[in-house]
Amino acid sequence: MTAPSLSTRQTIVQLLSNMQDGKEIRNYLQRFSSIDQSRFAVIKIGGAILQEQLQETADALAFLHTVGLTPIVIHGGGPQLDAVLKERGIETPKIDGLRVTDAATMDAARDVFIGENIKLVEAVRAEGVEADGIVAGVIEADYLDKAKYGFVGEPTNIRLGMLTSIVKSGAVPIMTCLGIAPGGQLLNINGDSATRAVVAALQPLKVVFLTGTGGLLDRHKRPMHSINLASDYDKLMKADWVAGGMRLKLQEIKKLLDALPLTSSVSITTPKGLVRELFTHGGSGTLIRQGEAIRTFTSKTRLDRDKAEALVETAFGRKLRRGWWENLDIHQVFMSEKYRAGAILTKIDDFVYLDKFAVTEEARGEGLSRTIWRQFTKQNPVFWWRSRTVNNFNAFYNDAATGSVKRGPWTVYWIGETDFARIARIVDRVAALPASFED
Repeated sequence: MTAPSLSTRQTIVQLLSNMQDGKEIRNYLQRFSSIDQSRFAVIKIGGAILQEQLQETADALAFLHTVGLTPIVIHGGGPQLDAVLKERGIETPKIDGLRVTDAATMDAARDVFIGENIKLVEAVRAEGVEADGIVAGVIEADYLDKAKYGFVGEPTNIRLGMLTSIVKSGAVPIMTCLGIAPGGQLLNINGDSATRAVVAALQPLKVVFLTGTGGLLDRHKRPMHSINLASDYDKLMKADWVAGGMRLKLQEIKKLLDALPLTSSVSITTPKGLVRELFTHGGSGTLIRQGEAIRTFTSKTRLDRDKAEALVETAFGRKLRRGWWENLDIHQVFMSEKYRAGAILTKIDDFVYLDKFAVTEEARGEGLSRTIWRQFTKQNPVFWWRSRTVNNFNAFYNDAATGSVKRGPWTVYWIGETDFARIARIVDRVAALPASFED
């Protein structure tokens, strides 16, 4: 195999320069490399991305292969097909969102998908990575309703042997959404249906959708960082700003994750953001998981003390001092149901103090911490906390905080406070609090 191209090497350097240290990428590489490579990831690429960001897509796929990871790639070609149909004067009505596909439309779809497949395969090969194009053969299908939709198919079986064979050969499989019916007839398959069928058969750790927006957008049209379906799905589906395409996308993703293990996740990002989304806790796009329900407590009586202490000690890698639990004056605790992430807020004098914000290493990057952070900050518009100045997590705290002051080994943070006299008094009080951990 030829050496990675300059653009691929630049992608590697860019990733490493965005990280506090090498620990994150080592953890993710270990996690991704520990499974059969055909089950690492399925990446769905829309036709618009191939039109507008072909080189960036090839760079990202080449990077993954360079670090020993081989995704299964599925691509579309909707905008390209629209253009060819218009050029050929072929009108194609849509029913229930599906393109009615007659013989002429099917011929055009075949030509378009073959062309787009060749473009992506050649772009990846130009980066020094072997890629194999699969126009058809992996997806077995049957007519969805021949009288109503024509040559539109519904997947009935996935030939995994073809995919695993290509992966074992050291190449990246790049496939279209075309299926084959009994007798060999090509069928046009909806991209989401094709992706769902391949994902259900492979059971991958990651499912990635590359889009132009780089994520699902919130009410302010900004990409949402993470969605924890266990706690967020019902709220989102009731929100008046979640409508149309976004509602359908959320429903489709929930169906997809319902058929996968809890360890699997869906990411929506851009080609340029793919590497950061996969290899850094901060990510670059929207991460969606089944997740865990977040429970709220207002006293210690219903909390599992052993699990709570174990979470804190595991997350911080240090032993709690004797008496820490007994001295907690609980204001609120937000805890994931499996005690893998939690926030413990206490009451000190006349202010709310975030005593511990703890997330286990395996849960970092899953979006659990963001979900908990959103919940307790919404209910506590003014609160304080401190962190050792050398803590790598301070980059997140710096972005979230209203203000901060360094005091000795600590950086004291606050959100929502604007009274300078209170700030000066509480900063000194927080900085002087006894340590929670043994030396």
